[in-house]
Amino acid sequence: MRDPFKITEPTSISLSGGRTSAYMLWRVLQSNGGLTDGTVICFANTGKEDEATLEFVRDCSVHWNVPITWIEFVTRSGDNKYKIVDFDTASRNGEPFEQLIKEKKFTPNSVMRFCTEELKIKPIKAFTQLDDDQTMVGIRADEAHRIPKMRKRGLLVPLVEAGIVKHDIREFWKKQPFDLKLEERDGVTQLGNCDLCFLKPAGQIFGLIQDKPSRAVWWAKQEKAVGGTFHKDRPSYSQMMDFEKTQGKLFAADEEAIACFCGD
Repeated sequence: MRDPFKITEPTSISLSGGRTSAYMLWRVLQSNGGLTDGTVICFANTGKEDEATLEFVRDCSVHWNVPITWIEFVTRSGDNKYKIVDFDTASRNGEPFEQLIKEKKFTPNSVMRFCTEELKIKPIKAFTQLDDDQTMVGIRADEAHRIPKMRKRGLLVPLVEAGIVKHDIREFWKKQPFDLKLEERDGVTQLGNCDLCFLKPAGQIFGLIQDKPSRAVWWAKQEKAVGGTFHKDRPSYSQMMDFEKTQGKLFAADEEAIACFCGD
């Protein structure tokens, strides 16, 4: 039986900063006896990840003794479209994301999700010079709503081929000397990827604002700057900040997240 984690050609491993993609990296290292020549591990930082995510990416590199390239979007024009950073120099106030919105002059939304393409996919491709069919992404076998899109792009999904599901990921991290310091609620890492990503269920976003209202400041600022919203069928982030003061319950708890390339 073919080992889906075995690498035989130049490959890009996309590390989202979550437990699933990190587990995928660990399996690759186990199957190949370490990092093979021509294999590059990339983490694209948007500046809106929680600090715990950045610490987790750093810890993966330290504990597993592998180089992880940290990439940030700079501009859509000019020669230097991205830059290489590290844990210490990585943006933490949404600077890459804000620059993209300034250039586009409107915010991404559920129909035009250009943030993932511009902030993650294109910078990584520009750096690695590798195609989708040479790129591994951390999608599990139990993420049925995401798999078709990834396969259509030709991306490598070794966790799907290996039949890895959420339970396997949880059991793995229980036994490790380090872990992502973000809690799960109802089986979901609430602060995974961008903290208040508009693709997350509305109730989840509002709950995170209730926990820490300042999280919404950056998002509200972007909407005000372009005179639009990230999601046309929801209140703006500024309105959600105002609603938070009433401690009300705005949204249904069973809304699902919208599938995205970003990962776990």
